[in-house]
Amino acid sequence: MKDTWSLDILYKGYDDTFQKDIKAFEKSVKQCDELAAALSHDNEKETLVNILKTIEEMALLHMRLGEYTALRQSTNTTDSQTAAYDSQITRIASSSSKAIAAFHRYISETDNLDTLIEQDEFLKDYRYLLHTIKEDGKYLLSNDVEDVLSKMNISGGNAWEMMHSYLTSTLEVEYKGETTTLSAIRNLAYDDSQEVRKEAYEAELKAYDKIKDAISFSLNNIKQQVLCECDLRGYESPLAMTLHQSRMKKETLDAMLSAMKDYMPIFHKYLRRKAEVMGYKNGLPWYELFAPMGKTNTKFTIETAKDYLINHFSPFASDMADMMKQAFEEEWIDFYPKKGKVGGAFCANLPFVKQSRVLTNFDGNIGDVVTLAHELGHAYHGMMIEDHRILNTDYSMPVAETASTFNENIIMNAVIEEASDEEKLVLLENQLQDLTQIMCDIYSRFLFESEVFERRKNEFLFSKDLEEIMLNAQKTAYGDGLDPNYLHPYMWVNKGHYYSSQLSFYNFPYAFGGLFARGLIVKYKEMKENFVPKYREMLKATTVSDVEDVAKILDIDLTSKDFWISSLETAKKDIETFLSLTENK
Repeated sequence: MKDTWSLDILYKGYDDTFQKDIKAFEKSVKQCDELAAALSHDNEKETLVNILKTIEEMALLHMRLGEYTALRQSTNTTDSQTAAYDSQITRIASSSSKAIAAFHRYISETDNLDTLIEQDEFLKDYRYLLHTIKEDGKYLLSNDVEDVLSKMNISGGNAWEMMHSYLTSTLEVEYKGETTTLSAIRNLAYDDSQEVRKEAYEAELKAYDKIKDAISFSLNNIKQQVLCECDLRGYESPLAMTLHQSRMKKETLDAMLSAMKDYMPIFHKYLRRKAEVMGYKNGLPWYELFAPMGKTNTKFTIETAKDYLINHFSPFASDMADMMKQAFEEEWIDFYPKKGKVGGAFCANLPFVKQSRVLTNFDGNIGDVVTLAHELGHAYHGMMIEDHRILNTDYSMPVAETASTFNENIIMNAVIEEASDEEKLVLLENQLQDLTQIMCDIYSRFLFESEVFERRKNEFLFSKDLEEIMLNAQKTAYGDGLDPNYLHPYMWVNKGHYYSSQLSFYNFPYAFGGLFARGLIVKYKEMKENFVPKYREMLKATTVSDVEDVAKILDIDLTSKDFWISSLETAKKDIETFLSLTENK
């Protein structure tokens, strides 16, 4: 079994097939331009069909080409040839923005849209997309301005994002007289040795000095660009724009955040207890957040991780277990950290070839297996939407983390239930580590980004300013659970989620996904065998429904605080179990 992924299903290199598709992509953009120039309301049904079929052709080429270069670049950010092709594809795509704006304006100005949709089966497939485009019409700018914004973004937001990715992925960290990567040093946060964890934390913070000023410019300019676009389009704020793009109501976010704030003290209690057990009196130092508790010698190879996941997911859904087997055996996964490879983990759905690709920085710990379960949850989500038409394969940010975090809960609940008392503490604490991340850490990121946007309206935020904002956000979110002398002022440097001009506030969706998933587990226990078919139906609906309508498939009201409380009650029970198991430690 290989430990790197294969991208041959897309292209076998920058060969003739790739070059032909580049030319076909350019041609498809020109066809968009020609159709946009000839738009007429004389035969609206035929025109709508032509618009969507033309965009479909272009989108398919863009997805195939763009995913290929993006995936190659993620494992080697220093590959100049890939970077050049990626820029070329971005440039070609941006040249379609004027035509796309014209298409969207045409759709938004079509008065009898529902009548036309009912007359054509193809248009019925795109009912939700057409309605959302019509709704988005009020935020459209002129075709020329849309074109300029898209082109300027190449050397603006996209370029700043690439710089952040390059600097963090190539950053050299000095550790014990040797040079290592940022991903490798961050993996040491899970090491068995307290000395190693602390020294790795100190080495990590020291390394950021080399790049923090440059990255502060990235963050400032990306956020300024977002603020400018919000103002031009007429959005109240970047958060309002994100919620609109996410097809999620503000009432849902408010209900979730309100419940989270109510339950935050119980998480602080967990952190204080962990600190006490480990011998700390002033709260838990940041470098101990992922410190293992209890004795466990369990290490995983790729093969044992595969068996572990398949065995535990087979009872839930055989089609998921089969997909996991396929992912391991057909080279969907790039496992190990290396210089030039991006940190963290992600899953790229490739519904047009009915597969996905997963990147991890695997080190053999239980957390790495949970990460695999998480990313393969994304892959399962991708499998549920692969039969949609190509323009119906994008799910919004909030629901993007639902299937992945649901998988985390499935795997951890099953493992904890069958563990010995000693192992149970280790595994339960691992689960609480992750849960604390989606509660406290994600909330700190939300607070940080909110303040950055607010202050960026009137001032430039240097590294020292960003460090202060981050520390204050962490103190608010973690309360007295962490030692205030050992926080992480550079989390804004480390996390790539802040560095997109097209996607702001990619933080609360993790809390949404995690808590929504826990609420789904409650539903799963209630519905038993009747749950899985509804779950599949729900995942399939995520690309063609608003967030609240997706949840209604399982009779869930997301705007009600009660739902989020039901989810957090399960977390409270887990923390109470942890407190009981560690009472005499």
